[in-house]
Amino acid sequence: MKPYKFLLPLLVTILASCTEDKIIPINGDSVENVSDTTADRSVSIVFSNNADAIVSGTGDNVTATVNGNGVTVTNSGSEKITYYVSGTTGDGYLKIYSGRKQCIVLNNASITNSQGAAINVQGPADTPNKGKRVDLLLQGDNSLTDGVTYSNTPSDEDEKGTLFSEGQIVVSGSGALTVKANGKSGIVSDDWVQFVSGTVNVQSAAGHGVKSNDYILVSGGNLDIRVTADGKKGFTSDSLVRFEGGTTTMTISGNTVVTTDNGTRDTSSTAGVKADQLFEMIDGTLSISNSGRGGKGINCDGPAHFQGGNVTITVTGQNYGSSGGGGGWWGGGNNSNNSVAAKGIKVDGALDISGGIITVTASNHEGIETKSTLTISGGEVYSQSSDDAINAASDMTISGGYVCAHSTGNDGLDANGNLYIKGGVVYAIGKTSPEMAIDANTEGGKKFYLQGGTLIAIGNLENGSQLSQPCYQATSWTKNAWYAITSNEKTYAFKTPSSGGQKLIVSWGSQQPTLTSGISVGNGTERCNAMLNEDPQTSGGSNVNLSTYTSGGGWH
Repeated sequence: MKPYKFLLPLLVTILASCTEDKIIPINGDSVENVSDTTADRSVSIVFSNNADAIVSGTGDNVTATVNGNGVTVTNSGSEKITYYVSGTTGDGYLKIYSGRKQCIVLNNASITNSQGAAINVQGPADTPNKGKRVDLLLQGDNSLTDGVTYSNTPSDEDEKGTLFSEGQIVVSGSGALTVKANGKSGIVSDDWVQFVSGTVNVQSAAGHGVKSNDYILVSGGNLDIRVTADGKKGFTSDSLVRFEGGTTTMTISGNTVVTTDNGTRDTSSTAGVKADQLFEMIDGTLSISNSGRGGKGINCDGPAHFQGGNVTITVTGQNYGSSGGGGGWWGGGNNSNNSVAAKGIKVDGALDISGGIITVTASNHEGIETKSTLTISGGEVYSQSSDDAINAASDMTISGGYVCAHSTGNDGLDANGNLYIKGGVVYAIGKTSPEMAIDANTEGGKKFYLQGGTLIAIGNLENGSQLSQPCYQATSWTKNAWYAITSNEKTYAFKTPSSGGQKLIVSWGSQQPTLTSGISVGNGTERCNAMLNEDPQTSGGSNVNLSTYTSGGGWH
């Protein structure tokens, strides 16, 4: 793994400088979201199933070799070149050697290479691994397909996917591109990849959907990533994955892969997004569905930041266990017997949520988990899971936003350090005792601190909790029914679960709120996957008797 080179303040500056000059315009015509830098030369490449490819516009230090529909262009000079690519071939490729930035315009082009990559951009022929940026402009409908085997790759060159570049790749335009990966990954850069605009569909049966050594940035466009290969990811980066716009949909179905090297077993599970150093959700829409055994929605080895946008994650795969490669699950995450849990969001570093809408459903393990601290100061967070809905290995702090944590088999909120609720609206549902609605690490000398905000809990609060504002318990309540909690003319409606903890606990500031049962709910603002309704119109119902609640009654 590379050293951690993206500190957050520096990262924003780096990304801004990387994206100012995104694409070389064509013949002086500016491209969407592009600066006005004119290309020095235009080269036309027309593929055909009925004849050899036709290449025109070469000369001086720009040469082309045509072998049927296999086209190799070498730019040994200093010119910036725009390549216009069109036509169809079922047995061809475009390979470019260049030490300069280039623009490739795909205009209703369809390239299939049965022996390797469809488009392969290398550095200068005499200086391998020194590739420059490729600005890929989409016009019309285009498709790129690689071969099941890569049989024509020189021993001193890389060729890692259907669309491969030694340098950066920036995708834009008003057209569409379908990338089919049969032998390796779909879109691969040995540097970074950015999506600016256009429609991109990646279908990978062999490798990752999109892979980069540095970062992957989605600032616009419509992306549909489908990966069926075992152990592979929709996006994977050795550094950063960042969403700041566009619409991205990922469908992942591969299972966990186990390998053995010198007696050491290792596991690799699938994920929608895998970031080795940092994940950021700034804006845009991200939807991930993973049905693979042991798979993840988002898997980040470093910290993660959610500041805006809309994220929806559904993980339905079974956990990968020790018995027969899929059974024998006995809890835990990735442990000594190489069992792998199917989780919605797994973050090894600190997890910070300050905005946006996050909706997570995990059928067989934790919904949201961090191996460090968790801080929620804004946004909407909904997590439903069979294990802990939201889990932090260290402290968890909620100071704002809307948080709904519903576990059908364990704790709603679970911190292995201290757990602080200082503000916001929190609705936590845990399984029946000994599980909790809210669980802190009392065994380790930690506590749950309720210091502010609005709290609704189905189940117990951690023994020994420090409650700075009063909590109240309903003397009786009904499952699968609508309730309303009101204080100072502010109302939240919530629906109780069909199963869960025995107690209904509420808290809202220093005064006792009013709890009403059996209501009808209309209008209002739905929050947290409709688990909450803010300022709804309500009718009917009756007040619920409340008694003072003192933490305890659980197993912990």
